[in-house]
Amino acid sequence: MARNNLPSITAGEGGLNRYLDEIRKFPMLEPQQEYMLAKRYAEHGDRDAAHKLVTSHLRLVAKIAMGYRGYGLPIGEVVSEGNVGLMQAVKKFDPERGFRLATYAMWWIKASIQEYILRSWSLVKMGTTANQKRLFFNLRRLKGKLQAVEDGDLRPDQVKEIATTLKVSEEEVVSMNRRLSGDASLNAPIRATEGESGQWQDWLVDDSESQEQVLVEQDELDTRRRMLSKAMGVLNDRERRIFEARRLAEDPVTLEELSSEFDISRERVRQIEVRAFEKVQESVRKEAIAQAQALRVVDA
Repeated sequence: MARNNLPSITAGEGGLNRYLDEIRKFPMLEPQQEYMLAKRYAEHGDRDAAHKLVTSHLRLVAKIAMGYRGYGLPIGEVVSEGNVGLMQAVKKFDPERGFRLATYAMWWIKASIQEYILRSWSLVKMGTTANQKRLFFNLRRLKGKLQAVEDGDLRPDQVKEIATTLKVSEEEVVSMNRRLSGDASLNAPIRATEGESGQWQDWLVDDSESQEQVLVEQDELDTRRRMLSKAMGVLNDRERRIFEARRLAEDPVTLEELSSEFDISRERVRQIEVRAFEKVQESVRKEAIAQAQALRVVDA
């Protein structure tokens, strides 16, 4: 499933159209065909089967990638990153769960493209939390609805409405909007007050936490991640899928989608979600108690 075995978008006018024409030549798969190919790859590592699964879904990647054209990045790179997400989805796809590859792959494709955009957009990292990423990928759309398409700061009422809609702070909205205006040189001249001048870098203030505090928080975060990863082991495959989709995904999957995926009622999905959360919560609690006891033994 190497990327160099897939069609690529050539530079220049018409490159995208030629790519779209080329990927349309790959046949769409019937559900039974897809199931058999996925089973061959999952059980026997059949690379030819995997290649057919990937190429039959290149149109899905292209469609998703087109939704990210407004970020000023080469569409060929966006599509290529989406193809990477598709290949990861094929590797992890379980045909026995009863849903189509496209449903599963969509999340991997979007995640891969969004990570690429976040890496490429600015020299300053745009955002690391789920809220910041949601703000980054929705701010343009909301500004369009408010007809705030011009460059510069948003009006206070616009900031408040966007912050309320996306459930983030007004300060985060202002900061992200300024970042979306593009990177500025630190050596750019600026006039601070009457009779004073200098460069942007002369007026920057470091509001970041101390290195010691950063290390403490990172260590705590790593511990929580390890505990969560270990706790997930108490769940069966269905519970894990529902728990991840409802509690850990950046954009939670709806009960309706999961009920169709598993052919059960929405109420049953909700019950499984609640039970899975309780099992994970109990496992984390036990692990925390065990670690605390171990520390007391060491300190004694």
